[in-house]
Amino acid sequence: MTELPPLTPQLVLAGTALLVLGIDALTPNSRNNTLLAGISAAGTLLTAGVAAWFLSAGTGDFQFVQFDGALVVDALSLFFAFVVGTVATLVVVASHDYIEGRKHIAEYYTLVLLAATGMTLMASANSLVTVFISLELASLPSYVLVSYLKTDRGSVEAGLKYFLVGALSSAIMAYGISLVYASTGVLGLQPIAESFGNGVEFTGVLGLGVVMLVGGFAFKTASVPFHFWAPEAYEGAPAPISAFISSASKAAGFAVLFRVFTTAFPLEVIAGTVIDWSLLFAALAVVTMTLGNFAAATQDNVKRMLAYSSVGHAGYVLIGLAALQSGAGAENSFVLGASMMHLLVYGFMNTGAFLFVALVEYWGVGRTFEDYNGLAERAPVACVAMTVFMFSLAGLPVGGGFLSKYVLFAGAVQSGFAWLAAIAAINSALSLFYYSRVVKAIWIEEPDGDLSLEGQPTGLYVAVLAAAVGTVVLLVAFDPVAQTANHAAGVLFG
Repeated sequence: MTELPPLTPQLVLAGTALLVLGIDALTPNSRNNTLLAGISAAGTLLTAGVAAWFLSAGTGDFQFVQFDGALVVDALSLFFAFVVGTVATLVVVASHDYIEGRKHIAEYYTLVLLAATGMTLMASANSLVTVFISLELASLPSYVLVSYLKTDRGSVEAGLKYFLVGALSSAIMAYGISLVYASTGVLGLQPIAESFGNGVEFTGVLGLGVVMLVGGFAFKTASVPFHFWAPEAYEGAPAPISAFISSASKAAGFAVLFRVFTTAFPLEVIAGTVIDWSLLFAALAVVTMTLGNFAAATQDNVKRMLAYSSVGHAGYVLIGLAALQSGAGAENSFVLGASMMHLLVYGFMNTGAFLFVALVEYWGVGRTFEDYNGLAERAPVACVAMTVFMFSLAGLPVGGGFLSKYVLFAGAVQSGFAWLAAIAAINSALSLFYYSRVVKAIWIEEPDGDLSLEGQPTGLYVAVLAAAVGTVVLLVAFDPVAQTANHAAGVLFG
């Protein structure tokens, strides 16, 4: 299998999207939801499987440059292709029940697959041009998916807000790319780094371009100050799409962010002449995690709470860039690898939490904490899974989130950023307050009225339980994930 094209994960996703669209074009009057969901799930699962096989076979040990350097396949891109493929599989399986009976089912699955294709390409982007194109390929289908519920005013409004903020951030990023090109004369990530050896004449212009690139990536990762679209989009979107955007899209955004700043703007070269971006990311990490957690603690809507929680976790992941040091190869690989570990675990526990919300929405229970009162009496298995997600997100030792946070904070301390780890630990302790509110509501509080749950959505149940199993398994089988993530991060500094 290692003789397959290095871009096989991306090709599988794109081919599956075309297959689903082709089936719909040939049989436009047939709404075979099960067939389309099965094909889509097979494609996403195959993508994750191929990425995992490539990683285990050593394909990611070297950088396979594709299309004259526009794309690159290495351990980093394969690691995030696995994350995106896994999350997309859970989302597609859950969507089978969620969108049953609605119009434009084939279009829904096609857009999910195309967005996933863009996300995997983001992890392989090796030029600022392909960075921008892949980011737009992931974003444009996402705008449509957020507003998929056309008769729901909240969904349409969320899609519009998401699109407007996305257009603004894309313009900022495009302008930043133009400033970098004006200063260096190249667009490839490695050629940009090599241009510093010849001396950069317009350092101020380059510094402004780097800051604008950070702004564009902040939107994609839902980091402050481009985070305010996230609560609106996550609340109004179909819950499986909220899970997809908050997990897979965030992971892809960080993948391209890691590659761009470690490859094109090496800290040991750029810090003394243009801008010390590690300090910039340190400030962003503190503000993002603090604002996200405090905002989540004030919410009454579970979906909005998870949205602000997602912002807080973006702050934790930013520690991987904030704690990087000039010339510290092993320490840099460890702390950046820790961020990647957290993104993988986060993909399971956060996706599972949003899919539990999708399950509750399917039953028509409601969206506030009070609406969840006594839910465990009717759906104990699903509520056990939700409890695992909540406590793992908070960092308690019931899931992989405990170890990923521990390693991330330890990496920050090892790199000399103990103060940043301390702020992150305080924020993590705060998060236990609002996560436990969900657990208290479903297990301890009495329901206000008759809580009747109609229907047994098999797909949603399977997706929620699979995410819960993955979260718990990562607690006891964390070592392979840690080794793979550290190796993938080491490729960037090799």
